[in-house]
Amino acid sequence: MHDVIIAGAGPVGLFAAGELALAGCTVLVLEQESDPAPQLKALPLGLRGLNAGSVETFYRRGLLETVAKASGVDPLRLGAAREAVEAPAPRDLSHFAGMTFNAADIDIADLPFRLPSPAMEGCMTSLEAVMTVLAERAGDLGVEIVRGAPVTAVSQDDDSVLATAGGQEYRARYLVGCDGGRSAVRRLTGFDFVGTEPLFTGYVAHVTFADPDQLPLGFNLTDNGMYLRTPLEGHLGMMDFDGGTFDRSQALTRDHLQSVLRHISGTEVTLDAVHLASSFTDRAMQATTYRKDRVLLAGDAAHIHSPLGGQGLNVGIGDAMNLGWKLAATIRGTAPEGLLDTYTRERHSIGAGILDWSRAQVAAMKPGPNAPALRALVHDLMSTPDGTTHVYRRTSGLFHRYALDSGHGLAGRSAPDFCFEDGTRLGDLLHQGHGVLLDFTADQALREAAQAWQSRIRYAAGPVRDRLGLTAVLVRPDGIVAWTGGDRHAFEQAAARWFTTPAY
Repeated sequence: MHDVIIAGAGPVGLFAAGELALAGCTVLVLEQESDPAPQLKALPLGLRGLNAGSVETFYRRGLLETVAKASGVDPLRLGAAREAVEAPAPRDLSHFAGMTFNAADIDIADLPFRLPSPAMEGCMTSLEAVMTVLAERAGDLGVEIVRGAPVTAVSQDDDSVLATAGGQEYRARYLVGCDGGRSAVRRLTGFDFVGTEPLFTGYVAHVTFADPDQLPLGFNLTDNGMYLRTPLEGHLGMMDFDGGTFDRSQALTRDHLQSVLRHISGTEVTLDAVHLASSFTDRAMQATTYRKDRVLLAGDAAHIHSPLGGQGLNVGIGDAMNLGWKLAATIRGTAPEGLLDTYTRERHSIGAGILDWSRAQVAAMKPGPNAPALRALVHDLMSTPDGTTHVYRRTSGLFHRYALDSGHGLAGRSAPDFCFEDGTRLGDLLHQGHGVLLDFTADQALREAAQAWQSRIRYAAGPVRDRLGLTAVLVRPDGIVAWTGGDRHAFEQAAARWFTTPAY
């Protein structure tokens, strides 16, 4: 019997598998598809954006350079960022309803606790690149992956979960559904999945244009919807506000896609060929809880929404990072009471916020006589320094804050990348998935206290380049600040809350 079965070998499932295996759990991944890299995951249709928060996550597990190379990002850029003495001005900024903004308008003074880091910016990648890196990591850590095994039945008792997949039965202590928006695990386990119905049918396609000059690059909002052309040759996106009525079981023919494109663009553009295409909607749904006893959900299995703003992959990676160490500690018996329940409590609100962000964009894009006025107003508001900064904070993935009932403003946030004078960074100390206690004054009392948790919390002491006025910082395995201060007793309380009281 494995410790954990994960349904789905997409980026979220593979990342979660790696996190659990890193912590010493035995993991089996069941993937319904036989081909690990279908065309939809490769460029151009597999094009995705990693926000700064996801880049930071890969950095904290020692995967950033590998992901960057697989994504075509110059690794010298990472080295330059690592040696920077000041946090650079943000450059990556998502769009809102196809409206882009100038990153120079971001109010840097309104971005708290910033330090230079290799992970200050997002980057473009592909699902194929991310999945290749994560599958190799999972394999290196001993994860077993069975492909061509769709989950068809799930049952659980007080001690284990039984999953039937590909005609075989597999048992584990826990099951994590990372099997996408049409999750079989979610359906078979009876999770409530609630939200709003779609307003549009979206399309993404790799085509050959007979006359590409008729369609400018970038986001193009029209009276009938929106179309997008990226610099990748033949890459086309469209959103047709048909109420989501297109039958997605139909084949996506050249004639249909050409008709939709002509309707949206108001041109007579011709498609010579359609090489690959897929459809989606803006249906926005979320599981009311991410856990039912020994079954948990992450990524699109827990929440679906339109791809506007490119938040789906990023919020899924955040789910896996939050869940992995908590589930592993629960399995190892080193979790304090209720630790696993904090997964839903912390991540559900993040998912709900992403759904609302998506819904707001759809409302601003919906065609109608009032739409241009609404978009103009939103654009004017969001083009102010406050508005641009708000967009960056909402989309960069760096500024979420979990409610940890702590008075310091850093608690519950992603930890800054503190750098010791010898060049060691917090990101380096998090590679193995342990908690980290940073002691900037090398206090003897804190050092002695930390020894009781030495198998779960890595202790690092000494002066840093910029300690942001802090004395000591306790960082969870997912990079979230659990406590700041200098008092030994307060540290012990915080450590017990997240890592349980050690057996002396």
